[in-house]
Amino acid sequence: MRLLFITSNRIGDAILSTGVLGHLMETLDDPDITVACGPVAAPLFAGAPGVTHVHVMRKEKYSLHWLRLLRQTFGTKWDVIVDIRGSATAYALRAGRRYVLKPDHMKPRVEHIGGVLGLNPPPSPRLWPDDVTRARAAALLPSNKPILAVGPTANWPKKMWPAERYAELVHAMTGPGGRLEGAHVLLTGGPGEQEQVKALYEAVPAERLIDQIGADLIDAYAQFERVSLFVGNDSGLMHLAAASGAPTLGLFGPTRDDLYAPWGDNSAYIRGDRTCDEIVSDPEYDFDSPDSAMTDLSVDQTVQAASDLLDRVATK
Repeated sequence: MRLLFITSNRIGDAILSTGVLGHLMETLDDPDITVACGPVAAPLFAGAPGVTHVHVMRKEKYSLHWLRLLRQTFGTKWDVIVDIRGSATAYALRAGRRYVLKPDHMKPRVEHIGGVLGLNPPPSPRLWPDDVTRARAAALLPSNKPILAVGPTANWPKKMWPAERYAELVHAMTGPGGRLEGAHVLLTGGPGEQEQVKALYEAVPAERLIDQIGADLIDAYAQFERVSLFVGNDSGLMHLAAASGAPTLGLFGPTRDDLYAPWGDNSAYIRGDRTCDEIVSDPEYDFDSPDSAMTDLSVDQTVQAASDLLDRVATK
C-alpha cells in the first residue's frame, strides 16, 4: 500500500497534520509511506512507523521544488495520496485514491486537516520517538522534581511575549510559594536563539536550568512527555508540547487562537485584553518592527491561567 503524504514546510502546521498521518498508519494495510515536507519539518517524520522516505522540499524560485517532487513521484502508482498543502501535484500523479485539502480559514486547523479524510472528531497530533530518544530524555530530566518547560521564542518577534516576563513567570511559578516551587526549568527554542532569551539565563539558577535551545524536535517531544507544564508563544514548539500530552499553555497576540490554539484536553491558551483583530488594526501596529505585540498580557494573568490549567488537568 503506497501512500504519499504531502504536508507543510512549517513546523507547527506539519505537527498539526500528524494526527491524520497516524490515522493512515493505523487504517491502511501495511503502508509504505513517502512524506513530502519542508526541511525544518523533515525530522518530525524520519523514523516514524511505515515512513520509508522523506522528500525534503527546499523552496526554489519559480516553484521548482514542486517540479522536483513531481519528477520524483511521477513514476509510482500511488494507492493513496493525501495532500495537506492543497497543491495541484496530487492531481498530476496516478493514484487509486486522492485527498486534497481545500482552504478553510474558519475552522481550527486540526479540524480543518482532519476534514480532508472526513474525520470527525479529528485525530490528535502525535509523534513517534523511539526508545533510545525516550531514554535520552529520561536521563536528562530529573524524575523526582516538577519541571516547567518554557518556549519563549517564535519565528516572528511580534508574537513573542517579552523574555523579561517569562523570567518573572518562572520566578512566580517555581520560587517560594509558587505552584511548581523548586521546579527545574526546561528552556526550549530553535538553534541560535540564546541571545533572545538572555533574561531567562540570568533569572534561573544554574542548578535548576536545563538548556535545550536548539534541541532536535524529536528529542524535545520526548522531553515534553515528562514535564509538568509547558508555557510558550504560538509556535511549533507549543504545538509539539501539546501533541506530547504535556499540560500546555499557549500565549497569543497578533495571531489567531481560534485557528491555532494548542490542541488537546491538556491544553489552554491566553491572550491579553485585545483580540488579534484589535492588535493588527491598531494604527500604531507595525508588522515589520521587532517589538512584541503582546505587552498587554500580564504576568499575573499568565500565572493564573497556568494554575487553572494545572487544576483542570489534576482533576481529570
